[in-house]
Amino acid sequence: MLSPDVISKIIMFAVLIPAIVFHEVAHGYVAYLLGDPTAKSRGRLSLNPLKHIDPFGTIILPLLMVALLGFGFGYAKPVPINTAYFKDRRKGMFYTGIAGPSVNLVMAILGGIGVRLLNVLPDQLFSGWLFYVYLAFYLFALMNLVLMFFNLIPLPPLDGSRVLPLFLSDNAMRTYAKVEQYGFVILIAFVYIAPRFLGFDPIDAYFNATVVPIMQLLSGVS
Repeated sequence: MLSPDVISKIIMFAVLIPAIVFHEVAHGYVAYLLGDPTAKSRGRLSLNPLKHIDPFGTIILPLLMVALLGFGFGYAKPVPINTAYFKDRRKGMFYTGIAGPSVNLVMAILGGIGVRLLNVLPDQLFSGWLFYVYLAFYLFALMNLVLMFFNLIPLPPLDGSRVLPLFLSDNAMRTYAKVEQYGFVILIAFVYIAPRFLGFDPIDAYFNATVVPIMQLLSGVS
């Protein structure tokens, strides 16, 4: 029989899959509404997880993080978008970029509602399968918030890099374009290198300032 810890990690991985899939489909669907048929023509508007799985980002990375760190996040194969179809490239990038995090916020709200509904039940009922249903709602809300805020970091390949250009002048955009090619390196530095040299974890601080208070607001759990 599986231990409670193993079951909890399985639930965490299971709720992460729909969070990632809906995130990517949202990008493609908004692009389609804006005139870009690329994602639709390649079958990427499907909710079938198999259409979006990246072997490393969707399976291996989340499993390793959950097993080693107790939490995890991942990514799917990026939905193909051709900005040449957009009438206004900057606005098109903004709308497609913000679509994924927006869907994650909606799903986090739904998860939080599930937690609040179950919180009204007597404590003695929280045993067995009902506890794991409660945990699934809680982790579903949490994973969606983590995915949302992580993707809003304005560094490529994250969605924030699509949102930021709408607010930049042409000169600032040219400067940003020069930095953009180093986005992944900067991101890795923040995630893995900065904590060892700065004495604090900037990503952890960022999540504490964003994910934690909003999670408390949505779930009512402090």
